[in-house]
Amino acid sequence: MSVWIGIDLGTQSVRAMAVDGGGQVLGAASRALTSHRDGPCHEQDPEQWWRELAAATREALRDVPAGRIEGVAVDATSGTILLADGDGAALTPALMYDDRRAADLVERVNTVGAGVWQRLGYQRMQANWALPKLLWLLRDGVPGGARAAHQSDFVNRRLVGAEVATDLSNALKTGVDLIDERWPHDVLDALGVPAEILPDVVRPGTRLGAVCAAAAEVTGIPEGTPVIAGTTDGCAAQLGAGALRPGSWNSVLGTTLVLKGVTRELIHDPLGVVYSHRAPDGSWLPGGASSTGAGVLARDLPGRDLDALSRQASAQHGSGASLPTTYPLVSRGERFPFAAADAEGFTLGEPADDVERYVAILRGAAFIERLCFDYLDLLGARVDGEIILTGGATRSAYWNQLRADVLGRPVTLRENAEPALGMAVLAAGPSAAGAMVRTRAVVDPSGADLREPYLRFVGELERRGWLPSSAADHARERTVR
Repeated sequence: MSVWIGIDLGTQSVRAMAVDGGGQVLGAASRALTSHRDGPCHEQDPEQWWRELAAATREALRDVPAGRIEGVAVDATSGTILLADGDGAALTPALMYDDRRAADLVERVNTVGAGVWQRLGYQRMQANWALPKLLWLLRDGVPGGARAAHQSDFVNRRLVGAEVATDLSNALKTGVDLIDERWPHDVLDALGVPAEILPDVVRPGTRLGAVCAAAAEVTGIPEGTPVIAGTTDGCAAQLGAGALRPGSWNSVLGTTLVLKGVTRELIHDPLGVVYSHRAPDGSWLPGGASSTGAGVLARDLPGRDLDALSRQASAQHGSGASLPTTYPLVSRGERFPFAAADAEGFTLGEPADDVERYVAILRGAAFIERLCFDYLDLLGARVDGEIILTGGATRSAYWNQLRADVLGRPVTLRENAEPALGMAVLAAGPSAAGAMVRTRAVVDPSGADLREPYLRFVGELERRGWLPSSAADHARERTVR
């Protein structure tokens, strides 16, 4: 009858969830968060994180017996960082995951740290990663007693009431050496980051401490509850989806597409579009984020009833093998399964109406998803395990079937794959996922043959100079195998 608390600290909201060992949600609540954006800058007030987290946990635990609560874990946005003082108070606003104010510092970061970044498989850092932003925060020197803190570190420090370690997952974009599981101090010293401002690092799932009396009073989490090191929001969603075994993958399709899986060995990607987190058991969690996804539907079919379009598409076109295909880029430039800053959306063929336009977008997203798996296979990752679909796109039965047909294999849908559930699973420990993660349905391929339009789409990406020929050739080989 034990209960674990998972907290998802996102960009727009914080969500708390109390879950028992069978996966039943006994209480859940969320609170909105606000941001300030100004050009490349995106900031949040860390104190708001704590206030709204406390309000969410109090509500979520309202009907949960205190004696049943066994642990709490928090996930947070990847690459968000700030400076805090020795008492855990914020010295700066939080520079959020997509803040790009430190773009002019990235070249120096990548020059000094080139050997480490290449060894870790991701080749280079990006402007929105945490290490360039930390250099920006330290541009005028190190304030006395300052500590670097990721988003989850800040709230874990409040929960415990003392300094806490950071987890390897949130520390990835700050430059932690995931192989040796320590900071590369020679690189960081050369960049001007003193060792004393950095927290210790531990694997996700490590006990950080226990909820202190002051935190218990404001959050409703019982004093003494173990606080477990969490992970990033993307890895939390993967845990919530139950993609935990080598060869299994979580494909999250919402505004954009994100794939995350499990491998025994670290994946090295010459393009730098795939990077790996470290799992609690020491295995690796490779993944990548595409710039394609369902966000194109609202842009290209404004005001349309998407559920109605889905029903019409199913009735009129089935898999739509002979229909046009759209490359559904949400914004200019592609990040995964290839890197092409000049990539733009296109459509092969001419849709006759909005139903065909809808099918073309859905099919293009499914083709990119298939191409991601082809590229991961080229890199040596196992892709033969369970594929779990999550995200807003799974509300469309037509799209779920189309994705199974394009992949040519069954896909799994979960009852609940929220990041907050993933954190409850992490807090409960490695043996808990089997019972806490529940399957809603498995969608088998219908037998529709979409190989020819898929290969035509791959060829067009190659012809435009975006997809490397090695990746295109491997996709062809796997498709005709």
